[in-house]
Amino acid sequence: MKNEDKRTAKRINGDNAEEAVIRMMTQQGFKLICRNFEIHNVGELDCVFCKGEDVYVVEVRSRHNNGNYPSSAETVDHRKRLKIERTTEHLICRYRFFEKNIIFLVAQVTHDSSGMIKNIELIPF
Repeated sequence: MKNEDKRTAKRINGDNAEEAVIRMMTQQGFKLICRNFEIHNVGELDCVFCKGEDVYVVEVRSRHNNGNYPSSAETVDHRKRLKIERTTEHLICRYRFFEKNIIFLVAQVTHDSSGMIKNIELIPF
């Protein structure tokens, strides 16, 4: 019996984007602390990294390269930022990051129509 992948193309592209961000950041000396950190009825953090005294909370956004449309980073609106901030409060308590600097980034991942990743840009928010 064959194990079928039941994820949608959008979900596959999103998962691939997260993997690419993790590879890029670990190659740059960041340590992955956790992925898909979720607090029920609060929110989820895509990726959390540590480097020195800094903790990086990274929201990964993937988008097909469609010309003049807004960037995927622009989709992290005020409501989403609040969810990320509230979830980060739980992360700080769980990992005892009380003395760490918390830096919020959007990883804007651009891919082509086949899902091949073309660019990753880290944007503070």
